[in-house]
Amino acid sequence: MHTIGALTIDGLLKLYEARKEQIAERLRQFTEFYERADDEALFEELVFCICAAGYSARGAMKCVEAIRQILMHGDANEIASRMRFHRFASARARYIVHTREYLRREAGFKLKEILNSFDDHHQRRDFLALNPDIKGIGYKEASHFLRNIGFKGYAILDRHVVRCLLELGVLESAKPPTTRGKYIEAEERAKAFSQHIGITIDELDLLLWSYRTGEILK
Repeated sequence: MHTIGALTIDGLLKLYEARKEQIAERLRQFTEFYERADDEALFEELVFCICAAGYSARGAMKCVEAIRQILMHGDANEIASRMRFHRFASARARYIVHTREYLRREAGFKLKEILNSFDDHHQRRDFLALNPDIKGIGYKEASHFLRNIGFKGYAILDRHVVRCLLELGVLESAKPPTTRGKYIEAEERAKAFSQHIGITIDELDLLLWSYRTGEILK
């Protein structure tokens, strides 16, 4: 874990000055990805987020690389076999296949069309997080997915970010929120803090994650 000592607002702002160009570039890449992505590319990013839950971003990237060639047609056993290094390979493979077949059956696999159909910021995320047929995606993972494909204004309240926000006095618990109400409440606090220090919530999320991990990934 890479940190800069006890986290303070001054220290955070100094880190932002050092990393803001990298952060801006990453956010630009997310936006450009959505502009050119087809439905299969978007689904691959959703799979990344399914695999990242309870694991790691780098591990999830490795999973996607391992299953990319069979992602759209492989069964759960085939997918689990290729990403057997994942700590929850069988469960994640079942989630992937169930979600894939649901999107095919109920939506003609038109994932981009679905996402574009929502005018409301919260309803777009609710579709992912509350849908029983989109497996392995809660509020944190839904926020992660939407941010990674270029949608703005979603806080990814994973353990790294929540611990930072606790240390900064923004949140009162180190436990990531698990319900819709608690997630939105914590997210609104994070947004108010980001406005207070003059950094967007999208920038703040990557900044805090990089503070804890030393990396600006996705």
